[in-house]
Amino acid sequence: MPELDTVRGLAILLVLFFHGFGFQFASAPLPSLAHLFVVATMPGWVGVNLFFVLSGFLITGILLDSKNHPHYYRRFYVRRALRILPAYYAFLLLLAVAPKTGWLDHRQVSWQFVGLSFLYLSNVTNLFAVPMQYGALWSLAVEEHFYLGWPFVVRATSRKTLALSALAVVFICPVLRAIAFMRGDQYGAGYTWLVADGLAVGSLLGLLSRGCLSDRKRMKCVSILSMSSAAALLIIGAPYGIFLNRTLVGGVLRPTALNLFFAGTLGSLLVIGTSNLKWIVQRPILQFFGRISYGLYLFHMLAFDFADHLLGLFARNAEHIVPTNFPLMCLRFAVAATLATTIAALSRKYFEEWFLGLKEKLASPAKNRRNIRMAPSLDPAVTLSAALK
Repeated sequence: MPELDTVRGLAILLVLFFHGFGFQFASAPLPSLAHLFVVATMPGWVGVNLFFVLSGFLITGILLDSKNHPHYYRRFYVRRALRILPAYYAFLLLLAVAPKTGWLDHRQVSWQFVGLSFLYLSNVTNLFAVPMQYGALWSLAVEEHFYLGWPFVVRATSRKTLALSALAVVFICPVLRAIAFMRGDQYGAGYTWLVADGLAVGSLLGLLSRGCLSDRKRMKCVSILSMSSAAALLIIGAPYGIFLNRTLVGGVLRPTALNLFFAGTLGSLLVIGTSNLKWIVQRPILQFFGRISYGLYLFHMLAFDFADHLLGLFARNAEHIVPTNFPLMCLRFAVAATLATTIAALSRKYFEEWFLGLKEKLASPAKNRRNIRMAPSLDPAVTLSAALK
């Protein structure tokens, strides 16, 4: 499903521009047009919500398509481990060592944080009195928790029960956010129990796309309904501060609206991607960034740290000059984005691909590999594309 690489590419670019501009410089004193551009990148944080919905959709589809496979658990966990762990642990090693070199002036990373991140607990480090020291890792921890638990739910339940389980998560997470808000707790934190509804919405779409939504017309209608519901929720909630995370309505329901919108967007892209108009959603540039999105997400914040240090070598008090100088701000972004993209592309081709090549060898016993490779029903892309066509 090449259109899904387009989705990944869009999501990672949203995050990249957000961290490159709006995250740091939204309140900077800039000329009007430059300020407008910087403010326009502020919503880029929603790229993480898009990643969650997409992950829920893909993983649930993979699990459903291989549910009756005799090596269900081994196949899933080995393939996931080969996809995410090598790059992740290599990055953690870099994260622990790089700040000691003096080239990352503003990045302080403790061994306690690295140790917790090694166990995929980076989204709950504050519960261990350890501050968050690399913000990009929290969402990867949430996804890993999903990978660990959801396969057991899929294997043990019927499709109806699975749908009810996903719906339960969709409704429980906003309730937990509301409770946290009223208690004065961190309702906007990246705790798994507060943000898992994005994964659940994607899972529900993945489940239904292999059932009642395998019909193109139904998928189209449900996608439009989902996006319309999200828009209605935002419009109705606007007077009550749904666009502001600091309000009860915003903290509780804004993520729900985003998840609904992205589920509808994903469904629409699947319909378009299996039609004669597929060229609209199969864009080579976005697909390139989609293919390297994992490495780019891991490395991009370190790349901005490096760019800050580099600018500091050529301009005294660069940290005070850049926020007031839009050309320098753009130069900083270009240096960091180029560096991060290059590292991510090299990592994908020369490091990650080697481990990906071991998937079939390690995921199933040798005597079953030939039959597994020949079974098209185990390929979720083939299954879903054929259904939607």
